[in-house]
Amino acid sequence: MREGEDEWTGLMRLAISGDDAAYYRLLKAVTPVLRAAARRGLMRAGQPVDQAEDIVQDILLAVHLKRHTWDADAPFAPWLFAIARNKLIDSLRRRGRRVFVNIDDFAETLPGEPANQGAPANEVAAQLQTLPARQRDVLQSIAVEAASIKDTAAKFSMSEGAVRVALHRGLTSLTARLREQ
Repeated sequence: MREGEDEWTGLMRLAISGDDAAYYRLLKAVTPVLRAAARRGLMRAGQPVDQAEDIVQDILLAVHLKRHTWDADAPFAPWLFAIARNKLIDSLRRRGRRVFVNIDDFAETLPGEPANQGAPANEVAAQLQTLPARQRDVLQSIAVEAASIKDTAAKFSMSEGAVRVALHRGLTSLTARLREQ
């Protein structure tokens, strides 16, 4: 790999001096390596590897936009891999920790009786009635009616921050009550 890294450094030096063909060869040479690194990073994080191409494109775009910051006296590979690492981390942060479960695997365990369909709604309504009016209204609007924070703030003449506080306090209160039961 050392030989390839030296070649990348030379190509980048030529690219910085205006050689478009060298820049093309550089990007063509580093792309498969970046793709493999992105896939490895996604696998290690337990994420689907089908998103690797998006990460590679983010890396290449960052290299293009930041190429003027590369120190021509330094090797190119460490600079490139620092960008790659940061773009992978950014992508994983955007995704968050999500676990995808196919609901079909649990279809037989989900309640399907029509008699039980009203019970959860009645339980939600009963729990909401235990809250102070403002918290109840905010939770009803956001959690039950699926309104946005912005729409809820406008509906109740509140700031978005006040809506978030009421939502948080209401959820905290409901959580505490449900834990007691």
